Amino acid sequence: MNAQSTAPNAENQTNLPPLSDAVQEALAITKRGVDELLIEADFIQKLVRSEKTGKPLRIKLGLDPTAPDLHLGHTVVLNKLRQLQGLGHTVIFLIGDFTSMIGDPSGRNVTRPPLTREQIEENAKTYFAQASLVLDASKTEIRYNSEWSDPLGARGMIELSAKYTVARILEREDFTKRYKAGTPISVHELLYPLMQGYDSVALRSDLELGGTDQKFNLLVGRELQKDYGQEPQCILTMPLLEGLDGVDKMSKSKGNYIGITEPANIMFAKIMSISDVMMWRYYDLLSFRSLDDVAALKREVADGRNPRDIKVALGQEIVTRFHSAQAATDALADFVNRSKGGIPDDVPEISVSGAPLGIGQLLKQTNLCPSTAEGLRMVEQGGVRIDGTVISDRGLKVEAGTFVLQVGKRKFARVTLS
Repeated sequence: MNAQSTAPNAENQTNLPPLSDAVQEALAITKRGVDELLIEADFIQKLVRSEKTGKPLRIKLGLDPTAPDLHLGHTVVLNKLRQLQGLGHTVIFLIGDFTSMIGDPSGRNVTRPPLTREQIEENAKTYFAQASLVLDASKTEIRYNSEWSDPLGARGMIELSAKYTVARILEREDFTKRYKAGTPISVHELLYPLMQGYDSVALRSDLELGGTDQKFNLLVGRELQKDYGQEPQCILTMPLLEGLDGVDKMSKSKGNYIGITEPANIMFAKIMSISDVMMWRYYDLLSFRSLDDVAALKREVADGRNPRDIKVALGQEIVTRFHSAQAATDALADFVNRSKGGIPDDVPEISVSGAPLGIGQLLKQTNLCPSTAEGLRMVEQGGVRIDGTVISDRGLKVEAGTFVLQVGKRKFARVTLS
């Protein structure tokens, strides 16, 4: 499979029917903030047919429940699904309970450990509930790919495997790199793109969404649908959202994430910590404001308005979406208070014994730092305060008492040390 096979030809472009205002608007909404729409001419034809017949398109997103919590990076594609729901189409939220047992090798240079059935079921419990903070649950079809993957059996798996060659599978960049480097590739990993592609066959998908790292797998689904005599799906790839560091993609493992179930004040403060440049990227991928509104905000900044004001608006929009308008107002007030050196209202209370206790050990035991060494490093950087006073002595032994312990700008605990 190569890039040439996905490019719309001139005939497709010139033979497109005149587009109604509704179809043009739907196409503009679909394309906002996307990386690629393949094949656009095919998708336009689907939109035209849908408008003519009144039959909604079937739009699929598959997620493997590899972790129980979603972050804003996950919502980039969920936001797009919500926009497509607003256009009247059917959204299928597919939980990959079968494919999770294989482990998606996309973008990895080592074999991904497959999850156990128990891990999958535990993670899947909260997936749709969290996704429903973005999607309209009443208009969302939730499915599990074990429905059709388990019944395939050995015979069905062999027949499916016969529809794709090893050479085509190895065209995938991560497989190619691992093969050339002599890094092991397990046979079950080669099955993953086929199983994901078969999901599209089972669901008769018209459009499948995914991150840019999923493009190969999405194209496999398109090809398999042709083999099964179905009209091939179109593909919409969404950019991978950079995390708080502005460099790597948002990831819990990298600590640069904003969780959608995090407390409102933490969520707001994290949004305020992104750079002014990255703010516009977040607007493009996360905001529900219109393109005209965002363009107007950019002009205001160019004319001298403080970018902080625009970032506050973004933070309040996102906090409102996942919490409430009141929570957004309170989060802003809390942020302003902290910026002035104040202590937030919702400081957790923790009791620790062992006084006098070394400052590094105290930071670890209160879970404000993951380790004693990290705690001492924060002391060296001037990032630790007790009752507002900066602590600079690595060897400090903290005596018994009750005090507010602070690490950085966002971590607080009211500690009773005995």
